[in-house]
Amino acid sequence: MTESTAPLRIERDGDVAVVVLDNPPLNLFDAATFDAMEAVAGELVELTDPARADRARAVLVEARGKVVSGGVDVTYFRDVAEGPDPARVGGELWARLLRVANTFEDLPVPTVFAAHGLTLTAAFELALSCDILLAAEKASFGLVEIVVGLTPSMGGPQRLAERAGPARAKELVYTGERYPAAVLERWNVVNRVLPDDGFAETARGYARRVAAGPTVAHAATKRLATVAVREGARAADALVPEISGPLFATDDLRGAVASFLSEGPGKATYRGR
Repeated sequence: MTESTAPLRIERDGDVAVVVLDNPPLNLFDAATFDAMEAVAGELVELTDPARADRARAVLVEARGKVVSGGVDVTYFRDVAEGPDPARVGGELWARLLRVANTFEDLPVPTVFAAHGLTLTAAFELALSCDILLAAEKASFGLVEIVVGLTPSMGGPQRLAERAGPARAKELVYTGERYPAAVLERWNVVNRVLPDDGFAETARGYARRVAAGPTVAHAATKRLATVAVREGARAADALVPEISGPLFATDDLRGAVASFLSEGPGKATYRGR
């Protein structure tokens, strides 16, 4: 596991792997945070492996402090821009960070991002790689890279376009404005806006609830939804026999069916197998 002092680390809450961003005072993404993010992504692949008896069955991303993140430490971009080959190094940086975003997105369990406050740039893009984005009432979001002459390149524009449509994605990036949680909920970027009071525990409870569900079926849902968005509903239809057929051979389904028939609905306990 990552060291407890790492700016991004994993803690366990039962079946939930909790990714904690903790780089005070503003949780800026700097070189150490990017390194830790790569390490955490690799650990999550291992922790969510279906072959593990103690596998994590959901992932929750949360942050410590008053804000989720003030964005990227701009000195990092300065060092790239003033280096001997900025175009190559910049391209390598984006390729590296996109691999991390893709890893989060492809995890075979539900992923939840909990935003309790200001969430800018890299943190927002990481949130968009998660399945569910929960926001406190006071939370706000922005891809503000225009202030340093960049476009968000960790997957933000394209994933915003998937959730809110291309016009909204362009507006958000072009303006560089900060958008309240309530606005982004209307745009289908934020899944739920929750009260500020008790937000952290409510988000933990949500993650625990999805972790207690049929993990293998959740993975099937995740894959079908992604294919439908990116390749169309008929492409997802074509994958249903391959993806959903094997669910009949899982312990989750067998146990749930037996529980349903003997005790009624809602009594099953899932193990993710």
